[in-house]
Amino acid sequence: MGEAVAAGQGGPAGNRPHALDHAGARVYEWCGAQVVDARGFYDMSSIGPLADALVAAAAERTKVVLDASGITFADSALLNLLILTHQRTDLRVAAPPQQLIRLLQLTGVDTVLKVRETVEEAAAL
Repeated sequence: MGEAVAAGQGGPAGNRPHALDHAGARVYEWCGAQVVDARGFYDMSSIGPLADALVAAAAERTKVVLDASGITFADSALLNLLILTHQRTDLRVAAPPQQLIRLLQLTGVDTVLKVRETVEEAAAL
């Protein structure tokens, strides 16, 4: 399951003092984008907190970045969430692990989403 990350730790330059723990995903502002820092295993039984965080982020900003670097497993539940979020807002996916890249490629979703290597690159688009 997703685990919350303590406020103020990690991130591009390591300084995110106004981070908010949001039900298993950390949400913060970076370069005009709302960033959702996802951590852990995402399937049908664990996707709820991440979905809530992405909906809240989309309500705050028109540009949302999913920092996927901490995702250890993803299946069709995450894929569906990414597509639905993309329909609501300008979603970018940053630093996806190889398993998620493969899932995006197999389904063709990599041609629809903006996928970048870092949060900084995704937020700068």
